[in-house]
Amino acid sequence: MGVFVFLPLVLPLTAWPIARLAEQHLHPRTATGLLTAVAAVMALCSTVCLALVMVVGTAQLPGNPLPDGWSDPEVRAAVPYDEVVGKAAIPALCLVVAASARALWRHGRVRRRAHRALAGLPGTGVAVLPDDVPYAYALPGGRRDRVVVSTALLDCLEPGERRALFAHERAHLAARHHRFLLAVRLAALANPFLRPLRTAVSYTAERWADEAAARAVGDRRAVATAIGKAALVSRGTPVATLAGLAAPGPVPRRVAALLGPAPAVRTWPPVFTSVGLAAWAAAAGTAVSAMSSANAAVTMFLILRAATPF
Repeated sequence: MGVFVFLPLVLPLTAWPIARLAEQHLHPRTATGLLTAVAAVMALCSTVCLALVMVVGTAQLPGNPLPDGWSDPEVRAAVPYDEVVGKAAIPALCLVVAASARALWRHGRVRRRAHRALAGLPGTGVAVLPDDVPYAYALPGGRRDRVVVSTALLDCLEPGERRALFAHERAHLAARHHRFLLAVRLAALANPFLRPLRTAVSYTAERWADEAAARAVGDRRAVATAIGKAALVSRGTPVATLAGLAAPGPVPRRVAALLGPAPAVRTWPPVFTSVGLAAWAAAAGTAVSAMSSANAAVTMFLILRAATPF
């Protein structure tokens, strides 16, 4: 197994160039799918390898419930510097599990509270709440997906801008953007090197909805104006994994993109370009990460099986 068990922990660095370039050169839909897939696979691989190293570290602790054979020198030799990294992996994996569980619990709690708050309203696709605080966000799940917007925000927008707002939020719901946002959030918690991908997906998901809204209302300027006004007055969404018109991020870049031509739709960027090379580097890093974690898992399984007394 050797040093290959550590590769998935650092290979997310190969995705940093595409995280930056995808925002600028890829269609938002393509960028969101690509970056989320890379982040999810790399996070899974790094977590698997961290768990394998933790097993070696746990087997060295006195009074542990693991078989005695798992602390043999042959098992420890499978991980370089096993005494240090094996024990360090124990609190590291505990932090990953605790942080991920907390993020999932908070995501579910906010959604449940939001649905309970709408329980007495008509079961329409749009819930307009009488509130002095301006906000709007897409709320999936429950009996049906809904767009939640306050009267304070609607009062700030012109009729055409309101249509753009509703089209934007419906685009979030139709494309299930909350799943992309939750996946990259969990990936970044599993491996801090994946945080640039989380930031990029937060932006590209909003750009995806921006473009969908521009097509729906047929007025890119109205969507840009609605985003600008909402960003000035809105407090955003109740949790980072729910999408909204005024989500935090580079709003001026979103507005500038909408004032320009619609982006070209490509399934994969040309190879001999900066974004194409970055995409292939990220794909290669993801493939190596998957192979390294699979090799480490199989090797560790065979070693532990040989060391387990029958």
